[in-house]
Amino acid sequence: MFCANDLLAVGFMQAVIMFTGLRVPEDLAIIGYDDIDYAFSTIVPLTSVRQPADLLGRTAVESLLAENESGAQSHRDEKFTPELIVRQSTRTV
Repeated sequence: MFCANDLLAVGFMQAVIMFTGLRVPEDLAIIGYDDIDYAFSTIVPLTSVRQPADLLGRTAVESLLAENESGAQSHRDEKFTPELIVRQSTRTV
């Protein structure tokens, strides 16, 4: 199961474990998005997709400053590479 963010993934994992009798990851693998600090300390450490948050913020500020300095509104496409942080919620040990 791929969840839109880590908080949803953690809630989903808790519900699966508490109410279905399924085991994570033996019966169901779960992946979140954002790699919040809490992701590694859940009952089954959560695999997550990490965004380069510092780079995203720095690029946004640089773009705003450049627009402010030039007085012209400009748009550019930026691509950032996320990183898959593999933990036990997708591993069978």
